[in-house]
Amino acid sequence: MVLLSTSAMPRRGVLTLVALLLVALNLRPALTSVAPVLSSIGETLALSSSLQGILTTLPVLFLGLAAPLAPRMVRRIGSERSVFAALLILAVTLLVRPYVGTAGLFLGTAIAGGCIGIIGVLLPGIVKRDFPRHVSIMTGFYTVALNLGASAAAGTTEPLRQLLDGAWQGAAYNPWQGALAFWLLPAVIAALFWLPQLKGTKPTRVPARRGARLRHDPLAWQVSLFMGLQSSLAYIVFGWLPTILQDRGLAAVTAGLALSVSILLQVITAILAPWIGSRMRDQRAVLIGVMTLTLTGLLGCLYAPTDSIWLWIVVLGLGQGGTFSMALTLLALRAPDATTAASLSAMAQGIGYTLAALGPLLVGVLHDWSGSWNVIGFLVSAIALGALAMALGAGRNRQVASTQGTQ
Repeated sequence: MVLLSTSAMPRRGVLTLVALLLVALNLRPALTSVAPVLSSIGETLALSSSLQGILTTLPVLFLGLAAPLAPRMVRRIGSERSVFAALLILAVTLLVRPYVGTAGLFLGTAIAGGCIGIIGVLLPGIVKRDFPRHVSIMTGFYTVALNLGASAAAGTTEPLRQLLDGAWQGAAYNPWQGALAFWLLPAVIAALFWLPQLKGTKPTRVPARRGARLRHDPLAWQVSLFMGLQSSLAYIVFGWLPTILQDRGLAAVTAGLALSVSILLQVITAILAPWIGSRMRDQRAVLIGVMTLTLTGLLGCLYAPTDSIWLWIVVLGLGQGGTFSMALTLLALRAPDATTAASLSAMAQGIGYTLAALGPLLVGVLHDWSGSWNVIGFLVSAIALGALAMALGAGRNRQVASTQGTQ
């Protein structure tokens, strides 16, 4: 490619690009691989809908809770070694978690979410440092790789479970265990490609309280809450959509494929929405548009006739691709400098993902309480309306207070 030729790349060039994309591929499979086999897990381990909701909530919660650990790891061992350590822990966790009982599955899912949260905080900074003239292009590639990983896990985990079921009938383990454990392989491959990045790295000095000023900035809270509310809808889809569609009559493989297609379609608006938004005076119209698409798609999946489900899957994917990419874009547009952008990113991801964890949990609780998925429409509508309210503030052409010099 001309825009990212080898000569134009920074110090470690093509290998750095490939390694970054392979790492990004691992930022969702640990989460999206669970949803297609959630019914099988629930039957095997006798999990109620509430407990299944907790299982889908844990990784999202720990995405947020682990975010503050990233700067501490950078201060001790540097960014590259922190990513490598998180990848190794993620790979081991994905191997072990299906085979150590109910408590182990829950604990392993939480640890996997924490590893992903740490990597997710660190990668944008590495991109900013190593590709300073190609940040927008690399962010687009990063988002595409993330979506591809999520889509692959959502679409292939249930077929893999069925394949293992046919190949190992009568075996002592359940086929969903092998289907979940399979996703350690991309993490191992990414870790191997990441190894050359460790050469010559050292700890980085990062002031511990650099972002404290943002906690008193209303705009920073609007950006963070938009990140959290749109993420809550995303993780409701990741965690529950296949189960909902199966209960509405779709086959398990078809339901998993529907989630996969929805995630894959996000690539389109993940690129288009920021491109359009950056060329407008402010981003409120784009944010309202993609959030409206998201809510429309979700309600269609919940209530529309199942013979039209693929239309709503398309609408949902296009909406959520735009909401996620715009949430990331706001982190850059609302910050006056790179240091503030990093602080705003840490705040938005820490607060946002912790808030987002409530969505999948409430879906499970409400389903247990009502015995139906119909009530979920009220929940997703309330979350979407809250996100729209935050978008009206976060989408204005304003910037947060600079954290330069804050200690």
